[in-house]
Amino acid sequence: MIAYRRLETHELARVGDIDRTERIELLYVQRGRTLEPVKGDFSAPSWQAEGDGEFSVAHQVAECERYLAAGGTAIGAFDGDRLVAIGVVVPHIRPGVAQLAFLHVSDGYRGNGIGRQLTDALELLAQDAGDTTIVVSATPSENTVRFYRGRGYEPAASPLPELLELEPEDIHLEKQLGP
Repeated sequence: MIAYRRLETHELARVGDIDRTERIELLYVQRGRTLEPVKGDFSAPSWQAEGDGEFSVAHQVAECERYLAAGGTAIGAFDGDRLVAIGVVVPHIRPGVAQLAFLHVSDGYRGNGIGRQLTDALELLAQDAGDTTIVVSATPSENTVRFYRGRGYEPAASPLPELLELEPEDIHLEKQLGP
């Protein structure tokens, strides 16, 4: 049984519990609203336990802390005491626009509805805060893009410049919130 709850800043170090390992054989390149597939071996290993590089646990924790400091909310999914997924939403990055800033589900737990549960909760938080649109800069992998597209997100014709600058190779998606 997976349990969901808000995470406090001091709990974010538990991000290291998540196994981001994934075999990736197809990425997308975004050109406006068009996504062009690129085949290859782009597999993702686990986050590095040591150091503070982009793919280290320390970097991921710092990113989550930055989002919470900006007014974001983190929700964790737990299998017993183990954090198996996390999502973070930051409301009002622009008037009426929230950012789904962070979403990771552990290898072995994907495809079981955990990501859906987290995105539902994060979208509701954004909507309750008064935002009408949510944006995400998504890893360009086939599975990630398929997940978001299945949740109603569409490629943004004009990604937010500040997000594009931070993540130029990501797929920039948006979704209208509401009934």
